[in-house]
Amino acid sequence: MNTSSKPTAVALVTGSGRNIGREIALGLAASGVAIAVNVRSSAAEGQAVVDEIIAMGGQALLCVADVTDQSAVAAMMAAIQATWGRLDILVNNAAIRREAKIDDISVRDWRDTLAVILDGAFFCAQAALPLLRASGRAAIINIGGMTSHTGAAERVHVVTAKAGLGGLTRALAHDLSPDGITVNCIAPGMVDTRRDTASSTTAPKHHARHHPLLGRRGTAAEIAASVVWLAGPSARFITGQTLHVNGGTYLGV
Repeated sequence: MNTSSKPTAVALVTGSGRNIGREIALGLAASGVAIAVNVRSSAAEGQAVVDEIIAMGGQALLCVADVTDQSAVAAMMAAIQATWGRLDILVNNAAIRREAKIDDISVRDWRDTLAVILDGAFFCAQAALPLLRASGRAAIINIGGMTSHTGAAERVHVVTAKAGLGGLTRALAHDLSPDGITVNCIAPGMVDTRRDTASSTTAPKHHARHHPLLGRRGTAAEIAASVVWLAGPSARFITGQTLHVNGGTYLGV
């Protein structure tokens, strides 16, 4: 952890030990933001991201916390406040993205998926409010998904949860606009990421059926760049929106 100087902004990125979350943390850090790197249990991966940020001259704090546990989330916010005294950006990225046929999805699988994606985003947003309200220029960015708009086979739990993030985004935009807090959702599609982890074990089947107009899949860094922009000063008049970043695979309206 490097907290040698006072940062101009602080961000919490949930699920930032790998893939899109990691790139979001690195992208925000490169723009001068101090980063609270959250992981559920993979402390080694989270520490590696912290070390990368510090190596580039930034500030970072490792926060090992299960976003489905309200007490753990509260402790994470307390650690951020104790370290920097502020929080300006919340990125709700943590997710479970496993595939299974509807016949095989257990009640536990269903509830675990919704808990990480939806409960986690709600718990983090609610717990962060005192710090975000004090910011004066805060932003909440939820990481949704293309299939919450297109649908997809063998992902009913994931699609349902990600679609719920869209509703959460619009509702929070109404509730938090008096505080000057913007709330938006980014819906990535057709992005190359690691799929050999507990949260996502195989390449999504819908990737074989969809083809981006731009002729390639996106990178996690490109999703991160969208987050950096939405969290920055140029996007202060944007709230309650879903930004589709998918190379033209799905043309949202």
